[in-house]
This record gives sequence, C-alpha cells and structure tokens, in this order.
Amino acid sequence: MKLVSLLVLAYLLGAIPNGVWVGKAFFKTDIRQAGSGNIGTTNTYRVLGPYAGSAVMILDIAKGTVATLLPTWGHVTTFLGTATPLLFGLFAILGHTVSIFNHFKGGKAVATSAGMLLAYNPLMFVIAAGLWVSLIYWTSMVSLASMIAFTLIMIISLFFHDIYLTGIAVILTIFVFYRHRSNIQRIRQGTESMVPFGRGYKQRQTKS
Repeated sequence: MKLVSLLVLAYLLGAIPNGVWVGKAFFKTDIRQAGSGNIGTTNTYRVLGPYAGSAVMILDIAKGTVATLLPTWGHVTTFLGTATPLLFGLFAILGHTVSIFNHFKGGKAVATSAGMLLAYNPLMFVIAAGLWVSLIYWTSMVSLASMIAFTLIMIISLFFHDIYLTGIAVILTIFVFYRHRSNIQRIRQGTESMVPFGRGYKQRQTKS
C-alpha cells in the first residue's frame, strides 16, 4: 500500500503543469494558447520571458528530483533494488507528459527527466547539463540540443555499467525524439525557432 501511494504521489508531482500555473498566476496568460502551445520551459521562455522560463525549468527539474527521492525518504524498495528511484522518476515523467491536471496532455519531459537524473546520479546530471548548455550555444535550438544531449547521455550511460539507467536512457531518448517529431521537420526545413544567442543564431542572422 505504501509503494502504491508513493507511486501515485510521484505521478501527481510530475503532473503539476508549472508552465500553465505560473503563466496564469503571475502573467494572466495561458501558455497553451500561445507560441507552440507546449507547457514546458522553452515555450514559457518564448511567451513569458526568461525569468518565467527559468522558474518553470527549475520547478520541472525539482518535481522530477523529489519524485525520484520518494522511495529513499519513505524507505521503500522493489524488485529493482537500488534502481527503485528510477521507477518513481518514470512515474513523474509519466505525470508530466500525461497530466491529470492538464486534460491528460503535457510537455516533452526534458527537464523532469533531468530532475530524475539529478536524484539518481548527480555526476551524470552534471555531465548532461554541461552537454545541453554547450549544445544550445552551438545550435541555438533547444529542441536539437535536447535530442543530441539525450543521445549522448544514452551512450555515456554505458560506461557507468548500470543496466537500469542505460535501459531508461534508451527509452527516454526514443520518447524525446518522438515528442520532437514536429521540431525535427522544422529543423530540416530550416524554420525551427532559435534562442536569441549562440553560434546557430548568429549564422542564421548572417544569412538573412
């Protein structure tokens, strides 16, 4: 009963639509009706600005982290042993992408996945964050940076000899590519939105 209750709590934590709630509470704006319509960090940044975008990113990372730590705090174990926190992290990711508070729709789970990684393997999180930031600078595209970063983390996870982490990295990489399929189309067409800085942005400005 304790396991089930905490898994439900992990899902509910992940399901919190921070972008929607921050937009409505502080900006009187529903970000689902603006920009790309996504509830995550990128669209929040685009619609509401860098402060709101940064706040939503931190909150989305935090809910993944807290959910992943629930079995440790609650002294709960499963057949996964020391990898039990990953199960809880996956429930948070499920909540973020299929949110009960958002008509069972959600975001692309990049930040929430990062939060899970922060709780489960802080070193891997630091590596992932460094890759993601560097890739954003080089590409100026959050979508492309996220897909490349997930792919690299999937490969790097092999060196940690953690079969559960690698397995989940594979699943999440496939999922992130699937959720970014419209972005992939725009990247191919050269019309994907860019952040207003970085090498990619400068190149596009030069061409235009």
